[in-house]
Amino acid sequence: MKKTKIWILAEKSKESDFNFYSDGKINKIADEMNIELKLISPEKIDLIVSEEDIKNIMYDGKMVEIPDYVVTRIGTITYYSLAIIRHLEKLGVFVLNSSRSIEIAKDKLFSLQLLAANNIPVPKTMLVKPLLNIDLVEREFSYPVIVKTITGSGGKGVFLAENRNRLFDIIKRFGNDEESKNNLILQEFISTSMGKDIRVVVIGGRAIGAIMRRSSDGNFKANYSAGGLAEPYVINPTVEWLAVKSSKIIGLGIAGVDILFDKENYKVCEVNSYPGFTGFEKVTDINVSREIFKYILECQSGNNNALAKNT
Repeated sequence: MKKTKIWILAEKSKESDFNFYSDGKINKIADEMNIELKLISPEKIDLIVSEEDIKNIMYDGKMVEIPDYVVTRIGTITYYSLAIIRHLEKLGVFVLNSSRSIEIAKDKLFSLQLLAANNIPVPKTMLVKPLLNIDLVEREFSYPVIVKTITGSGGKGVFLAENRNRLFDIIKRFGNDEESKNNLILQEFISTSMGKDIRVVVIGGRAIGAIMRRSSDGNFKANYSAGGLAEPYVINPTVEWLAVKSSKIIGLGIAGVDILFDKENYKVCEVNSYPGFTGFEKVTDINVSREIFKYILECQSGNNNALAKNT
């Protein structure tokens, strides 16, 4: 039987993630599922566009045949990496996640706009304009307030402003004038989720599991990758619906959905196209790679068309 060819695009510069996918256990799983797996670093891809529709690509200076499927595991989304993903899509490769969904997820404000427009509860959020209108901010929000950069992951670019002076300090750090090119958002602080949240991993429109992340040092952020703690979380129907619906709205086949505790309810904080799997697997004992491969093979056989076309 012909093997299914799958590439995993992972940044060589992000050594921990690259090593995760070069693990022998993943290759063993691929062999068991009749998959020919290759770990591809986007830094080594040369993109050449010509009139001829040749279904190959330059990798490490040599022409290679394109795969059947590509799994994108790129944390730092650049124009170059998106161009590579788009090119593979144009060549007819099934890409998980698609370039469009990655672009949407990268923009925290735009993704929240889409979620809110589809009746998903999200924290109240405001785009920071040059020359901050502090009176408007204090009319719409109470302290403390969250300050975020539009892009960023792993808890980076997220700050807590406990008062007006702290807010000005944070804004000033990124520039608060008409020449500033840094885009920031303000977000309401959900006190009942202080230092904790739920991370749900969704693959192919199905929530495969969840963990509760907690701060280990009293910090307001709960990211496991930043030294936080994690434990298994039993998904209830509301959390499952929020996670699956949110990933579908953004168009992601692989998503990490972060959900906050809002008293007796929940709010979706972020939908990530590049969720970390190391902590999730350690806590849940769920093999994410196997779940991804299983979904791809289901799409190939026509048994699952939830996201079988690039969005």
